[in-house]
Amino acid sequence: MGSRRSGTGPPGLPICVVACLAVLLLSGACATMQKTAAPPRSADVIVLLPDDRGKTGAITVSGPRGSELLLSKPRQAVTVTEDAGAGNPYILPKDELRTMVGPALSSLPPRPKMYLFHFVTDEVVLTPESLAGMQAALGAIARHKPVEISIVGHTDTMGTRSYNQRLGLERGRMVADLLVHAGIDPSILEISSHGEGNPLVPTGDEVPEPRNRRVELTVR
Repeated sequence: MGSRRSGTGPPGLPICVVACLAVLLLSGACATMQKTAAPPRSADVIVLLPDDRGKTGAITVSGPRGSELLLSKPRQAVTVTEDAGAGNPYILPKDELRTMVGPALSSLPPRPKMYLFHFVTDEVVLTPESLAGMQAALGAIARHKPVEISIVGHTDTMGTRSYNQRLGLERGRMVADLLVHAGIDPSILEISSHGEGNPLVPTGDEVPEPRNRRVELTVR
């Protein structure tokens, strides 16, 4: 009697061998599909953000194929992909902008702010205009919740350099005393003097310049 085969596989091959071959062929096909599948294309969205006053500068966006676009309007955006480069610019709606960058912007510390206080000639006395503006600056500083305040005293070129170095420091200390009296923590105050060495308005020696007699107060 001839041997009996169970199933309908090819002659000489048991059913279990046929099944194993089928699994191997399917596995090879899947592996081939995975190897030849195209990788996902990456895309970046570049947005020109306005500053606190709603103003912007301008940036040039370069794509991988040499394409260039100038972004110069608030909320102007462009999408850049690996294969196509920079696309057409568009204005990003405010709600989409808030969704896209709102969480990141809200986590940033407040931007540094600078205040100028001017002084009477050869005195550690604020001009009436600067004295009036001090209260407004103190209110802004309190709302800013700073971690550091830089106070730099300056003078004009009247007098010697060593004298002006001391005078600038005295002016800085005077402004610092006003801040401490208003409740600012003295440990966050950094006081220094540039004397006549860093004028706001460059002049020759022995020139009285009111704009150079100042204290620059930067809140970070």
